[in-house]
Amino acid sequence: MTPVRQDRDNRKKNMKICISSEGNTLDSKIDPRFGRCRAFIIVDTATMAFEAVDNAGTQASGGAGIQAGQLVASRGAKAVLTGNVGPNAFQTLQAGGIAIYTGVSGTVREAVEGFIKGLYQATGGPTAASKAGMK
Repeated sequence: MTPVRQDRDNRKKNMKICISSEGNTLDSKIDPRFGRCRAFIIVDTATMAFEAVDNAGTQASGGAGIQAGQLVASRGAKAVLTGNVGPNAFQTLQAGGIAIYTGVSGTVREAVEGFIKGLYQATGGPTAASKAGMK
């Protein structure tokens, strides 16, 4: 293994990441919506210690992705794992230097383990239209 790759792998094992979730535990299902997910699970990949944060933007009429991106940045997350991300959330996260991984499913725990193993590729752009997460 080259030193650069090893360094990258070690960073993934020692950082805070955020997962969009339908619940408040590591065994909760991933919510495929970022800006309008029920909760954010902020996980320390080194220890698996986590914090569940309710998403106040779930019922917002607009700006949910921006608010969600700002919340994630304020919690110190360096990466987001979710199903889809809209253009406003993508732009907000990207401006905060937060890596975005979409197409993630299963439980929060499975997603974190997959992230540490390097199973996901960072997303290069939005994967959902604006307001796509509204029910």
